[in-house]
Amino acid sequence: MKPSLIVGAVILVLVYLWLCQALIRGGGGWTLKNIFIMAASGIIIFVPLYKKYFKQNRQ
Repeated sequence: MKPSLIVGAVILVLVYLWLCQALIRGGGGWTLKNIFIMAASGIIIFVPLYKKYFKQNRQ
């Protein structure tokens, strides 16, 4: 796996975690709505990237 791919994935995860904590702090804490927003956005962001970059490297 290329080092640039790893660095890009780490930066993306850090930005995602930063945005999730901002949602928790500014959006009223741990509510079902906030948990759903975090889960849905995580699926939208990370599943296509996983399929494109990480799944094809294992075959």
